[in-house]
Amino acid sequence: MDYRVNKATICVVGAGSWGTALALTLAKNGHKVWLWGRNAEHMRDMAQSRFNKRYLPDNKFPDTLYPTSDMQTAAEKADHILLVMPSKSYRSVLQQLQPHVANHVGIASASKGLEPKTFKLLEQLIREELGAERSIAIISGPTFAKEVANGLPTAITVASTKQSYAAKFASLVHNDTFRAYTSSDAIGVQIGGAVKNILAIAAGIADGMKLGANSRAALITRGLSEVTRLGIKLGGQHDTFMGLTGLGDIVLTCTDNQSRNRRVGLALAEGKNLEAILQDLGQVAEGVYTTKEVHRLAKKLDVDMPITEHVYRIIYENEDPRLAVKSLLTRAIRSELD
Repeated sequence: MDYRVNKATICVVGAGSWGTALALTLAKNGHKVWLWGRNAEHMRDMAQSRFNKRYLPDNKFPDTLYPTSDMQTAAEKADHILLVMPSKSYRSVLQQLQPHVANHVGIASASKGLEPKTFKLLEQLIREELGAERSIAIISGPTFAKEVANGLPTAITVASTKQSYAAKFASLVHNDTFRAYTSSDAIGVQIGGAVKNILAIAAGIADGMKLGANSRAALITRGLSEVTRLGIKLGGQHDTFMGLTGLGDIVLTCTDNQSRNRRVGLALAEGKNLEAILQDLGQVAEGVYTTKEVHRLAKKLDVDMPITEHVYRIIYENEDPRLAVKSLLTRAIRSELD
């Protein structure tokens, strides 16, 4: 099927592995794509070599993909902006972007996390900084950047309170190997994408301690219950958490070592220092930061999230992972569905 119709100009903000993979997908679909990154030297190297040698060294850029560190050049003529930057720098990049985005331009976000300290959803930051009436889409699902860049079969969800915009942006990214479904549950999709990273750290810890496949399956299932409780409390829809951006993303990140958050957990189980782990990783592990925000949010909303609680204690209070496991296993008997 030919997807090279209704061509658009799209600015992808964030030139890490995931931003680059999405930029490649959009460019291969026939769109003109500006890929913005803050590191001028890195962006010049990409423009000259036609590769992102740091993150996706085997994927050559199509002719319609233009790397740049000039925000104005990247954004001023865009029909759509796709945000793919870490949550901790999300607001500051939005503020940098704001003067260059016309009122009619739609915004999509493929970042996963909450704002530090405020634990606001990233969609809320977009509305605060770029305008409350914007058409906004949230992109999430079980994805590893390398597999997307290599054209391996992938399915994602595009969610928006404006169904017409969900369908519009889905049509831009959809192709024979990258299938886009739509949803109206932007809240649930964001919560699923954020909390699954915490569960991936927990799964890494459990597997690093060699607790077995039974333990991993139990952790995934009970973790899904935690995500669902929090998401529904915030206004998300139950069925969302049974889909791609809930169960699908949890299974992916909890079971495969391509997951940066899972690798953090594996290293924590070995007793390594968190700072050293993140330095060795060389990329952002959103779950480390999201754990703190979700922990605070769960306390504020009185939502029971025991796995998140112990991941928080391990990361920020130096709890021994063995004590965390013992605490989880000795919790009082209760109904599975509570």
